[in-house]
Amino acid sequence: MDLAKLQALTPNFSWERFFHEVGFPEISTVDVGQPDFLAEVNRELASVPLDDWKTYLRWHLVDDAAPSLSSKFVQENFEFKGRTLQGTKEILPRWKRCVAATDRQLGFALGKIYVEQYFPPEAKARADQMVHNLIAALHDDLSTLPWMGPETRKAALAKLDAFTPKIGYPDKWRDYSAFKVDRGPYVLNALRGDQFEFNRDLKKIGKPVDRTEWGMTPPTVNAYYNAEKNEIVFPAGILQPPFFNAQADDALNYGGIGAVIGHEMTHGFDDEGRKFDAQGNLKNWWTPEDLKNFNQRAACVEKQFDGYVVEGDIHENGKLVLGESIADLGGLTIAYKAFEKSLEGKSRPGSIDGFTPEQRLFLSWARVWAANDRPEFERLMVNLNPHALDRFRAIAAPSNMPAFAKAFDCKHGDAMVRPDDQTCEIW
Repeated sequence: MDLAKLQALTPNFSWERFFHEVGFPEISTVDVGQPDFLAEVNRELASVPLDDWKTYLRWHLVDDAAPSLSSKFVQENFEFKGRTLQGTKEILPRWKRCVAATDRQLGFALGKIYVEQYFPPEAKARADQMVHNLIAALHDDLSTLPWMGPETRKAALAKLDAFTPKIGYPDKWRDYSAFKVDRGPYVLNALRGDQFEFNRDLKKIGKPVDRTEWGMTPPTVNAYYNAEKNEIVFPAGILQPPFFNAQADDALNYGGIGAVIGHEMTHGFDDEGRKFDAQGNLKNWWTPEDLKNFNQRAACVEKQFDGYVVEGDIHENGKLVLGESIADLGGLTIAYKAFEKSLEGKSRPGSIDGFTPEQRLFLSWARVWAANDRPEFERLMVNLNPHALDRFRAIAAPSNMPAFAKAFDCKHGDAMVRPDDQTCEIW
């Protein structure tokens, strides 16, 4: 929207004054992600007394700052958000909270030290090779999918060819020289960190998109696919055991980080990824028939997760976790195919500790989801988290795969073999 249209949406809020206060009075157009929300805020500005707004905003300031304030604020914040909402029995040790805060505010400075100690060049090289093997396996898969038509298939392969993999850490490190950190009140350092990040974002206005920028810090145990940049990103933090071990055999690594790589890649070709083309532009490249075929297969996954019982009459919400669960199924499927492809022309690896390579791959998948969750936390997550609970992620994808049944000699009727008419397959 241009500024006039934005102002018309919220006549009770002066955007001209706001942009002047943040130091960018020349802003003329804005992407408005949630226009209905802003329209509702405009109505509330007119109907709610000013003193109530002051109370509301004061509370949010204290609530946001509570973890960085004195011990009474920290403890009260934990009592509600930790103990009441999640069932957590005790707060993390102070040193762990300090490390987490440093990662949030100075994550790329911390990350530079982290990768020097925990992610050597040979680990990066092996992880990079795995990514390329997974891309090759997905290329084969997209080339033969029975439900994807030729027009969509051609666009999908072009998008895959345009993928940008980012492994471990960025090529250039972030400059924090404008972030003032001193030995004064800790909360002020935290607030200045927020202000530094806010100003860093504002300075991007009017400039070309920086496609080298990372959305996660190197020590982060996570990964992501960014549709607007068509990139897959794997920080050094997740390229550690149990997901990845540069000294481990391929089966373990394909079942761990390989499935994560496959998970993130398939996001580029699911119900959300279809909305963005190879250059990251908002453009639907699926035909209506392909969308119909995909949705029919996705309904199987939704129904599968609706059937998982959390406790009592509480079930997983299949619709909420659908996108991530499809990616789990696709990721593990592609990882298995990539592992099998990696064995071509080589002698078959032997068993280790009595487990075949295929068994080790699936055991590695299960191991990355090993977790102990309290009932309060699970009840919260099934209402909020687009990822299913870890205990269901461990079993859901393999139970759809004939390769798993073959690896462990499972038969029809066994708990980890879904009936033929309930087996889900997309990728």
